[in-house]
Amino acid sequence: MQNTPSSLNKRILLPLLASIVAITPLAIDMYLPAMLVIADALQTTMPNVQISLSLYLAGYSLGMLFFGPIADEIGRRALAKFGLALFGISSLALAFCNDIHWFWTLRVIQAFTGAAATVVVPGIIRHIYRENTAKGMSYVSMIMMVAPLLAPTIGSFILGFSHWQTIFFVLASYSFAILVLVQLYLIDIPIFKSKHKGFALFFDSYKTVFSNKDAQADIASSMFVSFAFFCFLTSVPYVYLDYFNVSEKLFGILFAFNVMALMFGNFLNTRIVPRIGSRKMLFYGLGLGLISGIGLVSFSMLHLSLYFIVAVIAPLMMSLGIIASNADSLILMKFEERSGTATAVIGTLRFGSGALVGPILAFIHPVSAIPFSAMMFCAVVLTALMQWWQRIRDKKNACH
Repeated sequence: MQNTPSSLNKRILLPLLASIVAITPLAIDMYLPAMLVIADALQTTMPNVQISLSLYLAGYSLGMLFFGPIADEIGRRALAKFGLALFGISSLALAFCNDIHWFWTLRVIQAFTGAAATVVVPGIIRHIYRENTAKGMSYVSMIMMVAPLLAPTIGSFILGFSHWQTIFFVLASYSFAILVLVQLYLIDIPIFKSKHKGFALFFDSYKTVFSNKDAQADIASSMFVSFAFFCFLTSVPYVYLDYFNVSEKLFGILFAFNVMALMFGNFLNTRIVPRIGSRKMLFYGLGLGLISGIGLVSFSMLHLSLYFIVAVIAPLMMSLGIIASNADSLILMKFEERSGTATAVIGTLRFGSGALVGPILAFIHPVSAIPFSAMMFCAVVLTALMQWWQRIRDKKNACH
């Protein structure tokens, strides 16, 4: 029997959906403080352990691509349980790992199976909120943002009294606990089975999404905004710790401030978007992003103090949260029957674009805040160009 939105307890369901999505930032961020310890324990180098982070992002992207169409075929609840179970098992296996090559392999498996759980979430939100999908996406994003805020601290705390393996025991325990809650509370939503099977199913599903001209600009916008966000994540340790030479304690405070700005952007979205709609809210977020981006580039080129940079990054992070939630909801609203595939496209492009940031920065070899500022601003400008192109298309369609 399918649950209907009127029978839902959103106070339970929304935190549960956020908790499912949170396995990704927890798996990425919780072991960061232990990287050096893991390198010593596995008798390898720090760069080899850092490779496991890139492998996780790659495995997650592949998992999204693979499980997106499957979610549309077999249902969200079953796939979420499958993904959480295997994520937990691979996390346990990581705790017993004593070789870097096995560590790499298990991180890919952990990411790949974790994607099976997280790919189901946006489709369920779309089913519940309908035309107010952006509101639901923002609620879940806002709750989920607690994970990257707390994960490094949790990892450091665990290292203070235990071994690095305990971090992966905690990840396993978390996934198994969420699995129990999924069994008890997660709803299933209607599925629309395709007549295609095997490779034809994947080809038809992705062709349906990518060939939808009304969604192309929003798909590109979601990708560019994600690129800007990963520019921040990848660059901020260098900019704050190295270039501005702040203490590790102050770095944690500044990083938390930026993440809280992102959360505040999602909070504003939940309040305003039901009244004005996702498209108009996206434009407002884009305007804020362009102004903040100009300020960030200008302050970086003028070599102003750290606090000017921090002050202008905050509204930029707010804008990224607003743009991403509304772009994603606009995409999902166009694909009721293929919401899993649409989610896979969003997630794959998001993490795929994020994986490009590191090599670009390594090639540039920045010695100031200018490269990261310029990259973030360019991403926002490209988003604006995509939305301008979409607006021209909408006007032409209205005329015909």
